[in-house]
Amino acid sequence: MKQVHLICIGCPLGCPLTAELEDGEVRSVTGNTCKNGEKYARRELTNPTRIVTTTVRVSGGELAMVSVKTASDIPKGKIFDCIRALKDVEVPAPVSIGQVILPDAAGTGVGVVATRHVRKTGER
Repeated sequence: MKQVHLICIGCPLGCPLTAELEDGEVRSVTGNTCKNGEKYARRELTNPTRIVTTTVRVSGGELAMVSVKTASDIPKGKIFDCIRALKDVEVPAPVSIGQVILPDAAGTGVGVVATRHVRKTGER
């Protein structure tokens, strides 16, 4: 049986977790002080996901770039595909918080949205 040590990010406590794996399956998780710890460890060891944050170019805006993020987690293995898909994206100003910049990040079905407002140049 293989042991894996993790630090939980399910809540602010940051519990040190120990998971036991056998044949690719999580058999047990110990060290968690809340129910989030076990869920986090099982998900992290079998199907890790992440929220991706980056920036994209803005044309005609008071800022040259706008911060964006995936609307929810995507599979960890798709992170670089998502970044590559955003590499050549340029959005015209104005940009609103929550505006969908890319509707389907790397075939995950998860959209990429703006996380701040960017006005047009000269707009008040």
